[in-house]
Order: sequence, then structure tokens, then C-alpha cells
Amino acid sequence: MTTTTAIFLGILQGVTEFLPVSSSGHLVLAEYFLGLKDTPIAFDVTLHLGTLISVLLYFWQDWLGMAKSLVPGKTSRKGHRRLLFLVLLGTVPGAFLGYFLEEAASTVFRSPWIVVSTLSGVALLLWLAERLASHARNFKKFGWKDAIGIGTAQALAIVPGVSRSGITMTIALFLGFERMAAARFSFLLSAPIIAGAGLYEGLKLWHDGFGTLGMDFLWGFMAASISGYLVIAFLMRYLTKHTFYPFVYYRLILALIVALVLKIGWL
Repeated sequence: MTTTTAIFLGILQGVTEFLPVSSSGHLVLAEYFLGLKDTPIAFDVTLHLGTLISVLLYFWQDWLGMAKSLVPGKTSRKGHRRLLFLVLLGTVPGAFLGYFLEEAASTVFRSPWIVVSTLSGVALLLWLAERLASHARNFKKFGWKDAIGIGTAQALAIVPGVSRSGITMTIALFLGFERMAAARFSFLLSAPIIAGAGLYEGLKLWHDGFGTLGMDFLWGFMAASISGYLVIAFLMRYLTKHTFYPFVYYRLILALIVALVLKIGWL
């Protein structure tokens, strides 16, 4: 792997992890069309840890508040204690389904045609959510039923092209939440699942041997961290005045282009 490839994949991971366009879908397409099929699993783990750093840094006040809420006897931290409970509760369905569908996710689901289907399917759901959503509920209105519903939807992101952020934000919109609230909860919900996946793959690598971790891993990690942070900051600012429609159009156009390329057999 070259340094240029490592940086490209790091940026691709960082940008698409938090935008509702599917990081796994883009990586599958990159593997297929650019011939990047020999990417080490250790490198994938490195990129995911990079995006984890992004969400931890951007929302550091929330994470610090949740950590402090674990100290007993502080009623002033009740809100952060409740938020921690909701994030952990929403993580359970994705962790459960991800564990049992791991093999299918790395084999059966990694078809470009599946990515075409999921890119377009979730795009239509996101369009419908924007059309029908009331955008009336703010971040403080999240309850345990919302966390379970959004967390269950997050589990579907194991299929490339669905998009973890895309499907969680879509369901949050259907539940009546404001765009900013939907994005914030989606990003907070991403941290445990990214950390869990990274830990799981890391333990397997520890057992099998990490091999040689060169400077390319560091470049990829930095690219994913920086680009991920910038994308989170952009989207949180963007959603104060704009809709998700541009991402709907992007997903549909990308799905159409990939379908045409596959059908015509250009590659």
C-alpha cells in the first residue's frame, strides 16, 4: 500500500462515515473499481479508530459529562446520566446483529449490486422522512423507545450502502426530531459501535498477529481523524439551515452511475 492510497482511504472513510452516504458502500465500490481488494484488516481497524477519535473530540463535552455522571450523588448530572443510558441502550441492537452477521457482511453483502440497491433504497427513505417529518422534537425529547428504534435501525448498517448515519438520522426524522437533534444523537450513537467493532477486530488481529504496521497506517489514521472531525463540524453547521435532500440526490446519482457501469460492463 502506498502513502497516497492510505491517505485516500483515510479521507474516504472519514468523510463517508458521518455523511449519510455510507462509508462501507464507498469502500466496497473503491475495492471493486480501483482494485483495492488486498487492504489489510488491521488498516480497516486503524481507519475506524481514526473516525472514533473524530467523534470523541467534537463531542468531548458530552462525553466528559457522561463520564462525570457515573459519579454517584450528583443530581445536577442527571441529564448526562440519562444520555449515557440512551446511547448504551441504542448500541445493543447493532452490536447483537453485527456479531451474528459478521461473516455475511464480509462476503455476501459485499456485492456492488447490493450497494446500488441500498444506496437508492435508503435515499428514498430519507427523502420520505424529510417530506413527512415534523422536525418538532429537540434533543432533550429523546426517550428509551426512540433509542431502541434508532439503535435497531443502526443494526441495518452492517449491509454496505445503507449508511449507519443515514439510516439512524432517517429514523430520527420519522420520529419527529429536528435535523440537528437527529445528527447529534446519530454521532453519539456511533462511538460505542465503532469502538466495539475496532476492539473486536483488534483482538482477532492480536491473536493472529498484527504484521508490520508501517507509516501508511499512521497516515490513514490521521486522514480519517481529521476529515471525520471536519465533516462532523460541517454537517452540524449545515443542518441548522439546510435539509438532507442533497444527500438523497447524491445517493441516487451514485447508484445510477454504478448500475450503468456494471450493466454496460465498462469495468
